[in-house]
Amino acid sequence: MLIPVLLGVMFVVFVLGYFSPGDPVRAMLGEAAQPEDIERLRAELGLDDPFFVRYFNFIINAVQGDFGVSYNTQRPVFTEVFARFPNTMQLAAMGIVVAIIVGIPLGIISAVRQYTAFDFGATFFGLLGVSIPNFWLGLMMIVLFAVTLRWLPATGFDEPLQWIMPTIAIATSSSAIIMRMTRSSMLECVRQDYIRTARAKGQKESVVIFRHALRNALIPVATTAGLQFGFLLGGAVLTETIFAIPGLGRMLVSAIFDRDFAIVRGGVLLIAVAFTVVNLAVDVLYAFIDPRIRSQYK
Repeated sequence: MLIPVLLGVMFVVFVLGYFSPGDPVRAMLGEAAQPEDIERLRAELGLDDPFFVRYFNFIINAVQGDFGVSYNTQRPVFTEVFARFPNTMQLAAMGIVVAIIVGIPLGIISAVRQYTAFDFGATFFGLLGVSIPNFWLGLMMIVLFAVTLRWLPATGFDEPLQWIMPTIAIATSSSAIIMRMTRSSMLECVRQDYIRTARAKGQKESVVIFRHALRNALIPVATTAGLQFGFLLGGAVLTETIFAIPGLGRMLVSAIFDRDFAIVRGGVLLIAVAFTVVNLAVDVLYAFIDPRIRSQYK
């Protein structure tokens, strides 16, 4: 299903760019451009071709790895996008690692100690983390830690200190979602008969929780983590803009305002590829988590 999904994404992105208001040629040449200059540049960029001709040319070129040329810089879109993509991937990877490290332990302890003060605190954290927008949290962190306390730099992405605030801002909601999924999945597993059987056999509580309950509860958690990683790739747009990170998201925002739809199509398509590949990896990971799934393919 990876190929049909990517084709669908390419179609939606192209249609949205085609019918979006604004003229990229006029944005490049300025309002004072002469009509003959506009028509000549439009012909050079292929923007005067019919819709289906432009769409099929886009599909054929994209399959071959050619996403066109940026309207503003006149450089290949592939070069422009991949120059920024590593920063976005690094930010999303650090965000999902922090979300997993925080969310899964909180979910496990919250399920094992249900209806305790820790459970209520973790549930409150989950509700708070899902409710707070990433961009608002990033702005408040800049005001507190960069402007008031002067502990951390407000912008940039070159040093480890510059990674702290963007990572926390982008990981908060994902860690809350993973925590809630881990808690609900663990609560369902600890009530199963095989858990009571393991305890009746005298297994240590740590073995019961981590070997029997957690392993069976990881399937929905792994699915959630994979989806959240894809969302972090797309959600990095606002975070990169707030913290002035030279990533793909910030470049997409600038390209939208500049009507550089070639950059927008290439950037969104790259995020879609990363999203689908991560979900494919999660599907393969199921076989290593659950032996019952692995046994179906022997």
